[in-house]
Amino acid sequence: MTITSAIQSNITKTYVIMGTFVAFVILVAYVLGQALGYGNSFMWFAVAFSVFSSFASYYWGDSLVLAMSKARPADRKRDFDFYTVAENLAIAAGIPAPRLYVIDDTAMNAFATGRDPKHSVVVATTGILSKLERRELEGVIAHELSHIQNFDTRLMAVIAVLVGTVAFLADMFLRSLWWGGGHRDRDNDRGLGQIMLLVGVVLALVSPIIATLIKLAASRNREYLADASGAKLTRYPEGLARALEKLGHDKEVLEAATNATAHLYITNPFKGKNFGAWFANAFNTHPPLPERIKRLRAM
Repeated sequence: MTITSAIQSNITKTYVIMGTFVAFVILVAYVLGQALGYGNSFMWFAVAFSVFSSFASYYWGDSLVLAMSKARPADRKRDFDFYTVAENLAIAAGIPAPRLYVIDDTAMNAFATGRDPKHSVVVATTGILSKLERRELEGVIAHELSHIQNFDTRLMAVIAVLVGTVAFLADMFLRSLWWGGGHRDRDNDRGLGQIMLLVGVVLALVSPIIATLIKLAASRNREYLADASGAKLTRYPEGLARALEKLGHDKEVLEAATNATAHLYITNPFKGKNFGAWFANAFNTHPPLPERIKRLRAM
């Protein structure tokens, strides 16, 4: 597989995942609205809530992530390689140099955030900056700049909002049932009303899980895309492959990471406890490192 074909394949998969996700959110909102007797108004409320949440995430998501990660601004003298590698690769990619931040933690990891290339941030831990050779660091930074260039940071922020919307709707639906909410007329069309109510309860229970699985699938897909794009940027896939091997051997958990930010990092910051093959693949925020390395070395 060539780098170009790998990039195009992952872009296509991402469009399919996003289209499926949006349709799923609308379906959940429609069914829950019908089950409660609110009709389409519940669905339009969900759309409005998603738009508002996406707007907030678009403008303030990066500041929130930096605060949660306890990252400090990088120092040009202290973090010289970080600065020069990021600046050189940004020029090669044709995008503005990102703001650089450092997490003081010996665990090896890095991530990118920001709504677009003009408002982007790349964050690296002191562990990854001190333990990687320059060519390996170039591979990691190229990967993160590819997330920015491909607008993955914006995409994953929107997906996170959609997951939150599904969870919010499901919770609101179950609370409405508990408190006797909704205004469906039980005397009219009683059979259909009971069926919709049953479907609504089932969907409210399983939809947050399904939404999370779609989010994780999108996250894994974008990691493959960033690997391929980063390799194309440096013209040296081996640099990122060797960096990923070192990241795989690092068993230290990143203390600054949370469940809300784990998908941003280049590798799973929790070092992924496996619960069996299917669960490990379905609920991981990242693709398996051996598969990523294999794909890079096949380019």
